[in-house]
Amino acid sequence: MSSLVIQPQKPPLKGTVRVPGDKSISHRAVMLAAIAQGTSVIRNWLPAGDTIATLEAMSALGTPIKIERISDQAWHLEIEGRGFHGIRKPVHALDCRNAGTCMRLLAGILAGQRFPSVLEGSEQLRQRPMGRIVSPLRQMGADIETRDERAPLHIRPAELNGIDYVLPVASAQVKSAILLAGLYARGETRVYQPGPARDHTERLLQAMGAIIQNEDRWIILQPPFGNGSLSDASISEKKARPETELQPLDLTVPGDLSSAAFLLVAAAIVPHSQITIRDVGHNETRTGILDIIAAMGGAIEVSNRHTTGGEPAVDLSTHFDELHSTTVAGDTVVRAIDEFPAWAVAATQAAGPSTLREATELRVKEVDRISLLAGELRKMAVPIQEHPDGFTVSGPIRLQGAVVDSHGDHRLGMALAVAGLVATEPTRVDNAECIADSFPGFVETMVSLGANITWSESL
Repeated sequence: MSSLVIQPQKPPLKGTVRVPGDKSISHRAVMLAAIAQGTSVIRNWLPAGDTIATLEAMSALGTPIKIERISDQAWHLEIEGRGFHGIRKPVHALDCRNAGTCMRLLAGILAGQRFPSVLEGSEQLRQRPMGRIVSPLRQMGADIETRDERAPLHIRPAELNGIDYVLPVASAQVKSAILLAGLYARGETRVYQPGPARDHTERLLQAMGAIIQNEDRWIILQPPFGNGSLSDASISEKKARPETELQPLDLTVPGDLSSAAFLLVAAAIVPHSQITIRDVGHNETRTGILDIIAAMGGAIEVSNRHTTGGEPAVDLSTHFDELHSTTVAGDTVVRAIDEFPAWAVAATQAAGPSTLREATELRVKEVDRISLLAGELRKMAVPIQEHPDGFTVSGPIRLQGAVVDSHGDHRLGMALAVAGLVATEPTRVDNAECIADSFPGFVETMVSLGANITWSESL
């Protein structure tokens, strides 16, 4: 096991950097390219632990994939898609490792295949709830067997039908699983989302020629021609557009805002710091953390607006500033759900009590991020009060260096490393190798900005 040792930051953080490609888009691009017809080109793909699990799963399903390793943070892929039914029965169970996105979205694709399959994962992933995607897929006709609504998922061939499904809570993974199954269903698939959720799946499907639209929070997917049943009203449209398969992708993945959040928080709390992050995804379903930092008085400048692969991207610049407390709840929670470990560290340096509410989803991530985050920050003398659906951090405080643990959660590990920058003594983060699940090169990037962070082997 490897640990990170973080020294209290004396000089400010300075510089211009990039972060690895977006994790959510990297997962989805590989899956959709595999069921498209033709060769997709995906640049700046994220080679992290979770996304490599998806890449290996699609390869095990018979998809030819050519990899060009540009760096430790970016691969270029050429994926030869063979159409909706071009993937093949795997020889063994598909190992999703720790990747919930891999398991949940792939279940949607596999539910409509003509062969059986099994989705397996790590002990950590086997503890995560899968009933939230299994239930609607079963309503579509999927034949899925689980262990108490958890992995492994045993999926058998089945005829699928489109459904109208109202999401109990906004969830990009559940929505995506249903839409991907809808590609193999007869009839229209409609998903209602009660609040904003990531729309990367919809954007990619639109770019690939699928007929998908958003009407009053209903996401409506028409069955691909030649795959599902067509109503009489669709006959003329079928003649006008004879394609029956998804078109291949030509995509450059933007930088991951969830990874950038740790750098933004570090610059906001280390005195006199000033950094710029280039080519970061700026999808409005993901920008909650930027709104929260602004509400705390942090200054984030957005420039160089452009589009890559149908996704908005920008350059982000920020600097140290005096922060004040805020309360986060409602739709903003969904738009910042992965960034709250980073935000909690910012809250330790903000004047007053900062409170997060309506974030119960954090308890069923890779780990219970509410409980474990609170426990580890307390080791650093942070007064944090845990709530069933969030927490309250009272600041500003001088953090104490301590020996803390990521508990195998990449975002918790990075949050604790950032916290160590403003501690009064050195901090050691144990089990830190998991950071590569989403941000390979995190330490090198921080060091390039001037941080004193080094790897050390745990005893």
